[in-house]
Formats: sequence, C-alpha cells, structure tokens
Amino acid sequence: MSTQPEPENRAKPRRTKWRAIAINLLLIIAVVAGVRAWQQRDMVSGAAPTLRGITLVGEFYDLPEHLQRPLLVHFWATWCGICRAEQGSIAAIARDHQNVITIAMQSGKPEEVAAYMQAQGIAFPVLNDEEGWISQQWGVHAVPASFIIDRTGHIRFIEVGYTTGLGLRLRLWWAGIY
Repeated sequence: MSTQPEPENRAKPRRTKWRAIAINLLLIIAVVAGVRAWQQRDMVSGAAPTLRGITLVGEFYDLPEHLQRPLLVHFWATWCGICRAEQGSIAAIARDHQNVITIAMQSGKPEEVAAYMQAQGIAFPVLNDEEGWISQQWGVHAVPASFIIDRTGHIRFIEVGYTTGLGLRLRLWWAGIY
C-alpha cells in the first residue's frame, strides 16, 4: 500500500495557500485605498485654487493661471516627522525642477520656520501658513501633502503621506505630457 497522498490532495493545500495570500493582499489594498480616500476627502481637485503670499525670503508669489511646466505644491510642517524624512527629496526637486512652492502648515512664525530650515540645511521656496488658511483653502488636513499642477492650472495628482522623490518626479513628468 502506498502512503503518498494522491496528486489531487497535494494541489489542494497549495491552492488554499495562494487563495489566502490573494485575500490578504486584497484586504491590504482595500485598507490602503480607504485610508487614502479618507485623507483626501476634502482636498481640492480640478482647477487649482488661488495661491499667493510672501515667501520666507520676502518674494511675492502668485500661482500663475498658465504654467510653462508642471508645478509641485507641497504642504509640510516643522513638527511632522514624515515631512522631515521627505524634505531632502523636495529640496532636490526644487533645485533641479525650479517649479516648486511649499507651504509650511501651522509651523510657527516666519522666523521660526526660517530657523528650522537653516538648522535642517534645506532650502526651497516657502509660504508660511501660520494660521492654516492656505491649508484650509486647499483642503489639506494631513501632511505631507503634494499637489502636481499641470500647465493649464489643473490639479493632476494628489499625494498624502510620504512620497519618494522619484515618484514625485514621475508625476511631474507625466503631468507635462498631457
């Protein structure tokens, strides 16, 4: 008598294992999609809202209606650890792309934000949103938050949470070919 299971029985546990992996993967995707939808629930879409103010270096900024190339609008905060992890990528994109504006959301007075940036060794254009009015207008509740705006002034991509520099660069590139 043979003690080996029939081939049919060996395939069944393997199928069950892959089915469990697929179900778990679908659950993870559903949770991530749900969290993203909740984080982006009030964020603006379509035409970008007005964005104007004085940067930390004293220059007037006004979001143009039509852009020469796509623009990264990035919301961050000095108190945000994830923002700190991402700030090197934002600084590199600002250096290379030069079509970046950032908003320091409820991070203190302009001199405090400037001191933070100097201590961190980062430099990119910043509008200080001390009271949170800009963030409210854009529907931003969580940072970091990034908006990619195409040449026609429409928001093409919204990202909340950590996003890689490569991911942001690819979105900027993609928004430029529309």
